[in-house]
Amino acid sequence: MNRSYGDQCGVARSLDVIGERWALLIVRELLLGPKRFNDLLAGLSGASPNVISQRLRELTGSGVIRQRDLGPPARVRVYELTDWGRDLEPVILHLGQWGTRAPLPEGASSSLDSLLIALQATADPAVVKGRYELRIGTDVFTVDGTSGSVWMRRGTPDRPEATLTTDADTLHAVATGNRPLADAVDSGDLLLEGKPEGATGLIGLLQALMP
Repeated sequence: MNRSYGDQCGVARSLDVIGERWALLIVRELLLGPKRFNDLLAGLSGASPNVISQRLRELTGSGVIRQRDLGPPARVRVYELTDWGRDLEPVILHLGQWGTRAPLPEGASSSLDSLLIALQATADPAVVKGRYELRIGTDVFTVDGTSGSVWMRRGTPDRPEATLTTDADTLHAVATGNRPLADAVDSGDLLLEGKPEGATGLIGLLQALMP
């Protein structure tokens, strides 16, 4: 059982549920869609399998996440957020923005999902205002800015205006300003396809984290 602050305040009661180490980062890793246990481990490389297993049990018991068995041909078990767990999305996005002013740990790394969530949190809806497809390695994501805000989910979008195809390392290097976008495009490491206005929106997304 999680330790409790024994405080009736909503903040304390929230921390009773998600305040244990790695708990909120598990929620972060599930924001864009369901994941298998091994996928969670890959995104949280600093955590041990035993700790992640314990947090998953706690979060499942609290009703923040649930398990689901995928039918054939996959036949695998995934973890996903419940509706209550998904209500944490604006909290995590705001924490992500707030935390950009904190010191960057030495040797820090980030998972693909955490990078995409950071892009979502900082993207300008006035620029990223269409529907786009991201193909990052074997993963496919929908980026949708048609409702006045930007959100991302795993899965293929319906009639995207533009598609970006690259690998996780190139995406990270370009999005963090460590590699010029033109260089990645010229080398073929990053491909932009679609309508010109759609490509403009995707470029705006890539530049969301840049100073």
